[in-house]
Amino acid sequence: MAIIVNRGTALLVQGITGREGSYHTQKMIEYGTRVVAGVTPGKGGSSVHGVPVYNTVEEAVRRHPEINASVLFVPAPFAPDAFYEALDADIKTIVVITEGIPVHEGIRMISYARSKGAIVVGPNCPGVISPGERVKVGIMPERSFTPGGIGIVSRSGTLTYEISEALSKAGLGQSTVVGIGGDPVVGLDFIEVVNMFNRDAETKAIVVIGEIGGDAEERLAQHIKEKGTAKPIVAYIAGRTAPPGKRMGHAGAIITMGRGDAESKIRALEASGIRVAKTPTEVATLISSLLKQ
Repeated sequence: MAIIVNRGTALLVQGITGREGSYHTQKMIEYGTRVVAGVTPGKGGSSVHGVPVYNTVEEAVRRHPEINASVLFVPAPFAPDAFYEALDADIKTIVVITEGIPVHEGIRMISYARSKGAIVVGPNCPGVISPGERVKVGIMPERSFTPGGIGIVSRSGTLTYEISEALSKAGLGQSTVVGIGGDPVVGLDFIEVVNMFNRDAETKAIVVIGEIGGDAEERLAQHIKEKGTAKPIVAYIAGRTAPPGKRMGHAGAIITMGRGDAESKIRALEASGIRVAKTPTEVATLISSLLKQ
């Protein structure tokens, strides 16, 4: 069984009538995702790719009580209100694609979601895909993924696709791939997703794709050192050659006060027993070796 999204996912798309929302709604439907409704204020009564559009989340959920997940393609200034609207409608899985949400807003959003017991992926993330279930919520290119037993959790979008393709070429498909996002404040973190994979019978091994900035990878390493892991883990850290203080695209990918550089993350992960690949393509080699053992 996959984690977070599966064949039972009934999806609401917030911001469905926008360019990105409309395009990716079509792609999600074509892949097999059950998209049951969309929301854009002022556009109620219309439809996008055969999906009915409503003015509010409350109306959409009332008309489609099976909705259990939402994805946000809402511009940053309006994303927090859309997010709270989904939570107040008791939607328990929310994927926030939107980038550019201010940190202080992100803190409030994630805090409120935790008080509601909701799972949040993102913000500023590519989403979630479960290839064996033919379900994706977000913007991941489905051609990069194949069904299998490798769980992937990543802070990077493009590297996720590159490493997934390398795994697939090596005959190692994926159970679920989770892009947790590159902002300083996100919903699910490495520890939570790795724990989900450890409980998932379909997942046989785990790939962690990290990058410079913050301490999410170090916290995962400490967690594994203290609690252990039920599945073998291979990691890759992007940004080995980044100079201190240099932003690398993501808001969270910045080294400050001597913390968050690639070497400190690699040392912490290796000290916890996690193998760290030197290149993206080496991930597949290390995973294959661990599974044979």
